[in-house]
Amino acid sequence: MNDQTTAETTLVGDEDALAKLRALRGSIDNLDAALVHLLAERFKCTQEVGVLKASHNLPPADPAREARQIARLRRLAADARLDPAFAEKFLNFIIDEVVRHHRAIAARQDDPAES
Repeated sequence: MNDQTTAETTLVGDEDALAKLRALRGSIDNLDAALVHLLAERFKCTQEVGVLKASHNLPPADPAREARQIARLRRLAADARLDPAFAEKFLNFIIDEVVRHHRAIAARQDDPAES
């Protein structure tokens, strides 16, 4: 089975364009790996926050902080020439997952039999 993509097949004969396409895709693959590792580190921290919140009977969500973080991320996105609406959707997706984790941590703390 040939693993060349349609774009690569189309570019056969244009070696410069094909080389550039492969280099760009290699960079994209590296960035995707970095994003996964960064998200893993972020979730390690938020898991600890969830434990801390649960042990002090704090709510799993903090809407005021979330609003500040969204505003901050929108500014960062605009400065980086990334669509702020996309950045907000991305952060909301992450926040929703974090809050879900925090609720699960609190539930385990409330019911040690679940652990």
